[in-house]
Amino acid sequence: MFGFRKAFTVLALGGTLFWSCGAAAQTAPKSDPIGSVATVQGGASVTRNAATSALKVKDAVFKGDVLQTAVDGTLGITFDDATTFSLRPNSRIEVDDFIYQDRGSTNIAGFDVVRGTIAFVAAAVAKTGDMKIVTPTATIGIRGTTGVIEVPTAGATGAAAQSIIKLYPDADGRVGRIELFGRDGRPLGVLTRAVTGFAVRAVPGGGFAAFAVPISASESDRDFALVRQAYAAQRIGRQLNVQRRNLQRQNLLRQNRPTPAPPAPRGQRLNLLPNPSIGPTLLQPQPARPATLPPDTPTPPPQQGPDTVPPLGPPDLPSPSLPGGVPSPTVPSLPRLPLPR
Repeated sequence: MFGFRKAFTVLALGGTLFWSCGAAAQTAPKSDPIGSVATVQGGASVTRNAATSALKVKDAVFKGDVLQTAVDGTLGITFDDATTFSLRPNSRIEVDDFIYQDRGSTNIAGFDVVRGTIAFVAAAVAKTGDMKIVTPTATIGIRGTTGVIEVPTAGATGAAAQSIIKLYPDADGRVGRIELFGRDGRPLGVLTRAVTGFAVRAVPGGGFAAFAVPISASESDRDFALVRQAYAAQRIGRQLNVQRRNLQRQNLLRQNRPTPAPPAPRGQRLNLLPNPSIGPTLLQPQPARPATLPPDTPTPPPQQGPDTVPPLGPPDLPSPSLPGGVPSPTVPSLPRLPLPR
């Protein structure tokens, strides 16, 4: 097998058949964005589908992205649930999984911190679902909180090859909870107090162990500055995510909007059909009228038109008589003459 299948396609054009043979490319469908780039300073890039490109503010973030900063770069990314990561220079994080629904109870988020120093602000997924961050030595269960993770570069050995996880208070002063597990799945400890941390490293004989680490005042000041950067990126990222989702809705409505019928060409007559629910119109044949009246219909009296003259007097009046019984001469009636036109 060559790792691909050959697809044969038949095209019928003008009654002629054309056979073509080629490799069927299997490309995964593009997923929906799950976050946005909120802040960028210096060099920062994303590796997606084996291609690497520079990042800029407002760029979308997808599941499977590998985000990293150069030796002079910083990066802030905010996901749809408002979870935010702030990457220091020479840091790298992979987006393994992210499923979020507003007010959902089965939300999932998984991230892999490969190297560098990263501050995180957990949001809705950590409170309503399951959020985990993986390092080379530890698996961290996040329960709605703020923290800082430090992972050495590849090749570190001994005590230097350890992941440091620190818990800090949220913006409202509340302190969340961080659960620590070794990469073998064995529970190692829990952080519930602000400004405390564990270092997790491999131990001889196999397995992993967690050791409490002291946090100096200068280190906590540096971490608090990084956490403040994460909260600033979160405020910006929330607005960018809202704008992106609104634009997606508008594009979806525009795509689903029915296409209006094209106007009729100029000079083309419309084919009007009569509406059967309307009474007789000029478009419908009119019922034929009878040529003669029915036999029982009485004949109407003749109407006098403008061309006839009515009689001068009533014909039934008795002739008046003169004195002495001599009848008066009668006056004959004039014939009906047609009027001049």
